[in-house]
Amino acid sequence: MGTITRILLLGILGLALLSSVICNNSSGPDDCCFVIYPRRVNKNLIRSYYMTDHRCPKTGAILVTKKSRHICVDPSLSWVMGIMKHLDESTF
Repeated sequence: MGTITRILLLGILGLALLSSVICNNSSGPDDCCFVIYPRRVNKNLIRSYYMTDHRCPKTGAILVTKKSRHICVDPSLSWVMGIMKHLDESTF
């Protein structure tokens, strides 16, 4: 094999790998909860929340503390629903 052929093949391989990385980064969800925080969190420590992307394997709510810490919790728990309701009502 000639040097030019090797360089050409390496270039094509590099572009193929780069395009797969770019495609994979843009198509998946950014925030998913893989581990759910097991304890109750004080609602006075929470600044905001958001729900995980629908493409995540597990539905979760992400609580954002006043110190910008993100905590994954189960949105079906009563205390989590209470925090989300409190935050929703306080934004009006």
